[in-house]
Amino acid sequence: MAAACTRALGKLGGAFLRAPVVHRSATASYLLGNGFRRAYCSRGTGLRSKLLSARSGGGRLLGCAFLLGGGLGWYQTVKVSVQQHMAEDKQVRDALNYLCALKLVLYQYKTCPFCSKVRAFLDYHGAAYEIVEVNPVMRQEIKWSTYRKVPILMVNGELQLNDSSVIISSLKTLFLSKDKNLTDIIHCYPEMKSVNDRGREVTEYNNKYWLMLSEAETAALYPQKGMQKEEMKWRQWADDWLVHLISPNVYRTTGEALASFDYIVREGKFGTVEGFFAKYVGAAAMYIISKRLKIMCGLDMKHGFLDFHPTDTTWTESSWGEAVFGVLRVMEGLQAFQDMMDNTKVKHWYRRMERAALNHEGRA
Repeated sequence: MAAACTRALGKLGGAFLRAPVVHRSATASYLLGNGFRRAYCSRGTGLRSKLLSARSGGGRLLGCAFLLGGGLGWYQTVKVSVQQHMAEDKQVRDALNYLCALKLVLYQYKTCPFCSKVRAFLDYHGAAYEIVEVNPVMRQEIKWSTYRKVPILMVNGELQLNDSSVIISSLKTLFLSKDKNLTDIIHCYPEMKSVNDRGREVTEYNNKYWLMLSEAETAALYPQKGMQKEEMKWRQWADDWLVHLISPNVYRTTGEALASFDYIVREGKFGTVEGFFAKYVGAAAMYIISKRLKIMCGLDMKHGFLDFHPTDTTWTESSWGEAVFGVLRVMEGLQAFQDMMDNTKVKHWYRRMERAALNHEGRA
């Protein structure tokens, strides 16, 4: 609006200076209005005649005034715009500096889909982090923790974040929120312990798919109705359904089961004896288990993707897209992964997401 008014004043001043003298006087008289004429014309050769006299240069003076006003207005408009851009750039720089200042250490199994989810999130957002590979048998690397699962993310050597979904929700809240610190944020995800049907104690976390943002921040992140629920639905789908599709598909035959465990042992942190037993005993056990799962639940990758067609950019720019990508990435190099790429609609989205994570596109 201000820029439009400024341009109008500039054009008016330029036209005023280019116009013939008689037109210039008439225009100025019209612009100054009847009140001006009543106030000053009764004096005869008063201020009006002096200001508008072509020979005295009054019209040219008025044109210059319009040009000067337009120039000053334009300067103010540009100044405000530059200041706004500088403020936005500073906010982005501050966020990136804060992100870079965090010392993140991820304790993981490389082939664990939940750990891969966290890596995908950190890669996409350009966060620097160290990896500590945990031995799946002895788990000596996390003997200091009462929480005995992975992933675990340590922040600045002091703050421990457990559970992949809590880690992602906490960090994304931190990245987007202007007035929260990570210590306060993790209190929004209380730990709940219970005993499952088999008598084992399990730990769950409330609200783990929620981002703890203000009303204004939530409206900015989810401008359309239903977007927040959609994100939560797909993030939970990745945890509760997609992860469990992997086993029945990577252990379909004895050959695939051996190839899968060869990959797990090669990429993981196993001793020589541990690796031998993991490869052969583990492959045999998982082959049998996967057969039972597939028969009981009808689980196969093609069935699992019947309602999963990530063809738009929303899947690339969202937390659930990062989560799904992270889960699927653990199968790369296995036959089931190639079958999925060939027989579902995932391929183009997956490659786009792969580039986005590699280029840290989430930093924007």
